[in-house]
Amino acid sequence: MIAVVVSRADYASEHIGEFLLSEAEWSSHEDETRPDAEGGGEYYRTDGFELREFDALHLDIENVAEAFSDPDVLVFASRHSGDTGPLLTAHFTGNFGPAEYGGEDRTLAETCPNAHARLLRAFDEHAPEEYEVGMECTHHGPSEVGVPSMFVELGSDDEQWGDPEAARAVARAILDLRGVSPHRERQLVGFGGGHYVPRFERIVRETDWAVGHIASDWNLETLGLPEAHPDVIRQAFERSGAEYAVCEGDTTDLAAVIDDLGYRVVSETWVREVSGVSLALAEELESELSTVESGLRFGDRASDVSSNPDEWTFSLRTFPEEFLAAAAGVDREAVFDVVAERTIAFETTEGGTLVCGRAAVREPADYDAIIDELVELLERKYAAVERREDEIVVREVSFDPEKARTFGVSEGPAFGKLSSGVAVTVDGRTIPPEEVQTERTHVFPVR
Repeated sequence: MIAVVVSRADYASEHIGEFLLSEAEWSSHEDETRPDAEGGGEYYRTDGFELREFDALHLDIENVAEAFSDPDVLVFASRHSGDTGPLLTAHFTGNFGPAEYGGEDRTLAETCPNAHARLLRAFDEHAPEEYEVGMECTHHGPSEVGVPSMFVELGSDDEQWGDPEAARAVARAILDLRGVSPHRERQLVGFGGGHYVPRFERIVRETDWAVGHIASDWNLETLGLPEAHPDVIRQAFERSGAEYAVCEGDTTDLAAVIDDLGYRVVSETWVREVSGVSLALAEELESELSTVESGLRFGDRASDVSSNPDEWTFSLRTFPEEFLAAAAGVDREAVFDVVAERTIAFETTEGGTLVCGRAAVREPADYDAIIDELVELLERKYAAVERREDEIVVREVSFDPEKARTFGVSEGPAFGKLSSGVAVTVDGRTIPPEEVQTERTHVFPVR
């Protein structure tokens, strides 16, 4: 069940609450055990939701989940204030440093990363055309809610707070959370960057990871020296249900504290690469080959076998360097695609764009199939390519400048024509291109 908190001290919150009640069929109930100002009196229920109203601003209400009937997730329907124009946004709460706006010093509330990711998709669907959709870092109270929670906000000024279409959009997005779990298997925390968090929004939108607490640069400034407050760093992980962190900017000291706490700092590239891949399998492959940061990439077969540990068996193969370089010289993107299609993982260089080194394959036949397809790639360029059991023999026919000079051809346009296969006439004599060509044979071992 999802609890919804509406604040009578927040006009935008009341406006969203009105549309929540109009967009679904709610039943009215009476709670005489609590004051009306603290969520008692009349409250409302519909399938999967309970809505209560409070006199105080949301950020000043601690342990608000106690007012509800055993919720799984709690949503604060709220305004967003700032110079950001029309904006629908959401964030988690708590204070990495001193509590200036509600909550307790250096205390973080429990997050609901999976519900937050679902909300972003709902915002995308319902937001009026002129409204942006975004995420924010963790900021302000409350620090103790009682269940995983988030602020869901309509911004950023009076005009938007009174906009019925925007309030309806926020209400519909909240209602789209029906049945959502607060957490998913893959969650991380974020450190660094600005108050608005495009890097972490990309991760939520473009990978299978969700993001819990985010400490922006200004959050970290209020925190102080990370080594002086490891308990707060630990809270960020524990209250996000996370074992991994992505850091932005120079966070060397922070990374050392995270490592000492037993958590792992990873890059955005790592997060993207392991999407759809079993984390245990990824860890094993990084151990057997190389790390994602140093160029390891996961092939299509990694996703195929991730759901079944019994299929994780693989063998390592080393690509013949010269043969691979020759194929990449024809079409490096095609080489990448061929290798990615038939491997579990493979090593790369040049920022993950050029295949090199070793690969993990499920069957020896997969390696042989890669070699066969790369042979077909070489046939685009070379006069003849022969696949033998342990080697590839390539016959190359190319323009020979020295031969051209023996026929009296000087450097210039005639050179260009002959090299492109067009005959030229010099001193009344026609010189066909085959007269100034040289044949070379290359042998590439593939075992």
